[in-house]
Amino acid sequence: MIFDEWGIFAWLEPVKLLFVLVLIALLTVRVQTSRKAFVAVAAGLSIALATTDPAWMGAVKTGLGSAAFIGAFFAALSTLRNVAGTSPAIQRAGAFLTGQRPGHRYAALTVGGQAFALLLNYGALQLLGTLAMSNAESENNPEVRGHRIRRMLLAIQRGFVSTLPWSPLSFAMVVSTSVIPETSWAENLLAGLVTSLILAGVGWALDTAFKPRVAVASVPVPPSGTWVVMVPLVTLLAALVAGVVVLNQITDVRIVGLVAVLVPAIALVWMLIQHWADAPLSNVARRVHTYVLHELPSYRGELILLMMAGYIGTVGARLLGPQLLGAGLNFSAVPPWIILASLVWIIPLAGQIGMNPILAVTLIAPLIPDVASLGVEPTALVVTLIAGWTISGASSPFTATTLLIGSFAGVSARHVGVVWNGLYSLVCSCALTAWVLIYAFVL
Repeated sequence: MIFDEWGIFAWLEPVKLLFVLVLIALLTVRVQTSRKAFVAVAAGLSIALATTDPAWMGAVKTGLGSAAFIGAFFAALSTLRNVAGTSPAIQRAGAFLTGQRPGHRYAALTVGGQAFALLLNYGALQLLGTLAMSNAESENNPEVRGHRIRRMLLAIQRGFVSTLPWSPLSFAMVVSTSVIPETSWAENLLAGLVTSLILAGVGWALDTAFKPRVAVASVPVPPSGTWVVMVPLVTLLAALVAGVVVLNQITDVRIVGLVAVLVPAIALVWMLIQHWADAPLSNVARRVHTYVLHELPSYRGELILLMMAGYIGTVGARLLGPQLLGAGLNFSAVPPWIILASLVWIIPLAGQIGMNPILAVTLIAPLIPDVASLGVEPTALVVTLIAGWTISGASSPFTATTLLIGSFAGVSARHVGVVWNGLYSLVCSCALTAWVLIYAFVL
């Protein structure tokens, strides 16, 4: 995938597609039945397309290419998660955030959670969630402990979700810019920061407005350490973002191609620093060996789900388009503002019935009329798709965020998505609908 994105060794393109098929076959035999179902659906759609569309081979190749870049992107991000998991500085920073006073804790976890999410992706939820539960267990009052668990976990989840609109490492940004032509991360950065501010601001406002009242308040314990413990994390993030920005300016490579090179390189250097005083080369070689042969294969369920979501969306859109036209549905006749506003709500609603955001976006995007007929800039479509994606990430009981938060809290993912985040998702949907329309037709 790196060679393809950087435009070198073009003859390897067929090899990449072959490797994707081999990888899917190897992983499928070792995943649970629910994941095998995604592969079966992908195979069924491929057969249906082959029997109805003479140009089916091109769509299948495009779908395999989508699965390849999603799998490669996931593997690149997980290298950073691997090395961060053994960093004492990261552990101290996370413990400092979760140990903040009640009045500051939500904001600290939301803002700090964004930094962790940029660095660790879904690993941020696991790390901060574990630390949050450890902090909550130190509270003797069960009423206070219950409120603390809910508020801390929601702050972590909403902090994570609010990184999706602007982070160069988020699947939301990478997939959305890949399905909307002539768009890039840099062009969507400022609008993404506004979306992020809305998501984080709504969460903080609701947490403040509905602050629970307890019969017996606990005595707050001052956090150990100072904000200085965040310096290593901020330095690392600055280096990561600066690297992406510089490479984005001097190359024509898509963000996914930049990240696939830069993130593993940073992880390797970081690993060398960790072992600098203790046989660095042999220890790093051992850890790379463990990562490739043990850690990466352990993600087989996630890889199959994400890769097949990209493939199913790509091939499914090719099948669905002619069917909609045959049924007399022509979206070009719908007012553009209705199309954009609807997308903010359709993607989260699709998440309620089990449709992964990657699947929803890759399926819906090809059905959207071109930007010329809509009268908007391509970036407006990216902002819209990501807005819907973020709400789905907070509300869908089938996303990794709600599943992880529910597992920590001991409640179902549906309880997290619908009960805990129901009002949050509704308010964010309304606010982001207004923002999307303002950005598309005013700004």
